[in-house]
Amino acid sequence: MFSRVLVLFLFLTSTCTTTQYLSGEVVRVADGDTFTMLVEGQQQRIRLHGIDCPEKGQPYSRVATQFTKDMLALGKVKVQQLDTDRYGRVIGIVLINGTINLNERLLEAGLAWHYKTYDPSPEWARMETIAKTSKRGLWVEKDAVAPWEWRKRKRAERSK
Repeated sequence: MFSRVLVLFLFLTSTCTTTQYLSGEVVRVADGDTFTMLVEGQQQRIRLHGIDCPEKGQPYSRVATQFTKDMLALGKVKVQQLDTDRYGRVIGIVLINGTINLNERLLEAGLAWHYKTYDPSPEWARMETIAKTSKRGLWVEKDAVAPWEWRKRKRAERSK
């Protein structure tokens, strides 16, 4: 009996994880998918999970950045921390006023690609497809280049 209870306890504790949320004041928006917020007196860079907005110099970069600024100004910002990247940025899902998902809003507005390499969500893939077929935002461009391809090309140009 004791061993069954122990196994059940170990199973439950290994499958239960606590979700960490950060909240604070947004102090800077770098681009459509990256911003800085003040969390308990410390600046914390936030990178939106599962999406990739146009890079500076790409069409719709400024539009995506302004959209993010406008959305973040709507109310209280809370970040569900999923990971930390190699640059020390928190990777997360951004909620405004507890209900508005910024990651999804950028996809729906056609101002971001769904970064399927890092997020397998079929719902987010569907949001991107709807924006694309509706020609919203960056999808009005005939040959829109994904930011990861843009960055790859820029690195190749610099290494020549």
